[in-house]
Amino acid sequence: MMLKGRRPIFLVLVILFSNIIHFSSMVVVVAVRMELIHRHSPKLNNMPMMSGVERMKELLHNDIIRQNKRRGRRLRQTNNNNNNGASGSAIEMPLQAGRDYGTGMYFVEIKVGTPSQKLRLIVDTGSEFSWISCRYHCGPSCTKKGTIAGSRRRVFKADLSSSFKTIPCSSDMCKSEFARLFSLTFCPTPTSPCAYDYRYADGSAAKGIFGKERVTIGLENGRKTRIEEVVMGCSDTIQGQIFAEADGVLGLSYDKYSFAQKVTNSSTFARGKFAYCLVDHLSHKNVSNYLIFGEESKRMRMRMRYTLLGLIGPDYGVSVKGISIGGVMLNIPSQVWDFNRGGGTAFDSGTTLTFLAEPAYKPVVAALEMSLSRYQRLKRDAPFEYCFNSTGFDESSVPKLVFHFVDGARFEPHTKSYVIRVAHGIRCLGFVSATWPGASAIGNIMQQNYFWEFDLLKDRLGFAPSTCAS
Repeated sequence: MMLKGRRPIFLVLVILFSNIIHFSSMVVVVAVRMELIHRHSPKLNNMPMMSGVERMKELLHNDIIRQNKRRGRRLRQTNNNNNNGASGSAIEMPLQAGRDYGTGMYFVEIKVGTPSQKLRLIVDTGSEFSWISCRYHCGPSCTKKGTIAGSRRRVFKADLSSSFKTIPCSSDMCKSEFARLFSLTFCPTPTSPCAYDYRYADGSAAKGIFGKERVTIGLENGRKTRIEEVVMGCSDTIQGQIFAEADGVLGLSYDKYSFAQKVTNSSTFARGKFAYCLVDHLSHKNVSNYLIFGEESKRMRMRMRYTLLGLIGPDYGVSVKGISIGGVMLNIPSQVWDFNRGGGTAFDSGTTLTFLAEPAYKPVVAALEMSLSRYQRLKRDAPFEYCFNSTGFDESSVPKLVFHFVDGARFEPHTKSYVIRVAHGIRCLGFVSATWPGASAIGNIMQQNYFWEFDLLKDRLGFAPSTCAS
């Protein structure tokens, strides 16, 4: 079966792994750490130079595709049983912003297989499973450098990995469990690999076979650990500009077969948690941070606030009660935040700007406009409705915006995260109007300079202000 209208992916994760190391029971497993690199980072050396507004237009195009898939969805709370067992140690990985190359998305490099092969993957909190650029039974078309002849994209050569296993198309896993992951019914022989055709809303696609493979992960102490039998698609056909410089996708959604679930369910580390901290989207290339699997430091935990974590489709979601500006709660209809009446709020690292359903968007923008009236308003093209000449701009003149959650928690984003700089001398309100009824979405610029912990065992989202310095 073929899926129509899937969202494209916007996070790219680059994880550096090396040879497998076996651990004795006496070794203490510490944090696993992955460096996240902005999609437009100079490290990738492949993106054309664009103005700030041009970058935002490009990113908004991707945001809108993503947002449209949320319309009409309802937030369902995750139904995991709470687990109050002993905390594990963490896996930590670095994250880099891309001021010198653009804004909006983040990337990683990984090594998979035995012996390991390095690939660059897009990381998406909204993707249910992971897939890589791959050849199975590729023969002479595979080169020694791990790329397809005539292509820049690196390719995983499954034939050279002793740990790669296919999944038979006759298996219950293929016919039943993978049906929601877009497996095909085509099954020429009982032992033929289970195939998929994974399509996205912008016309991008990945086609290939399901497999299971070993992933080796670097720990904080410099040692390595390995994750066995990670479900991973071996894609021999990849279409779409979004994947032009990526070698696949690392799925971090709340799904049985996502990489996040596989790692966080490990008994030796992670303990049901993963976290990230996104640096300022205008940070220079030498500023990095990490995607972390496992427990954060005690000092960070003492500063954390927590709120309920739910789902909107494969996306994570939060339970918003309202928004205040300058200490005054705005008059926003309660159904905008109601998960059971067509509303709700996604929490999405793959969306750049923050989308607010129309009944919330209008009062938020109106309240902020009042404080910015002293600055010359500029007429700008989409994606921004309100931009101004920021010469002499003072952030302290802007009233604080606060997201209030139903359980009493409060998220106070930094002013620069909602009055954002898009070009020299130009700032804009970083909100986009979303169709109502439909979900809102807190995007990654709004999340910047906060540490975010996804506790999948306790169904909660922890957060605390942070410089995101490693």
